[in-house]
Amino acid sequence: MVKMTQEIMDTIAKQNPVPVATSSADGTPNVALVGFLKVMDPETIMISDNFFLKTEDNLKHNPKIAFVVYDSYTRKCFQIKGSVKMITDGKIYDEMKHWVDSAKPNMPKKAAVMVHVEEVYDSLPGPHAGAKIL
Repeated sequence: MVKMTQEIMDTIAKQNPVPVATSSADGTPNVALVGFLKVMDPETIMISDNFFLKTEDNLKHNPKIAFVVYDSYTRKCFQIKGSVKMITDGKIYDEMKHWVDSAKPNMPKKAAVMVHVEEVYDSLPGPHAGAKIL
């Protein structure tokens, strides 16, 4: 795992919704917009699975995820890649439920998807586009 910088974490915090990409076991891609995604610490991101269908199935068979975030004010854009663990009970799941309930009490809360950050790339168009940062 890598540790995200404050700049990367701040950019993630400003993006909502976030387009999240997964792929099936046979490599079929899928992208879904996620409204509940937050940084837990420099190595971990929590996503609330409220309505995942293909995304949930993909993560069960291929626990890899990627997403991109952009801040138009700072002109920073990052792609984050990582591995996930789906949690459906216990302390972390309860924390996710509390977080979602505080914003939208009637929203389904199927699982806490814990992303362990493995790679971060510069995604801003230009000479460094696609360059690995972490």
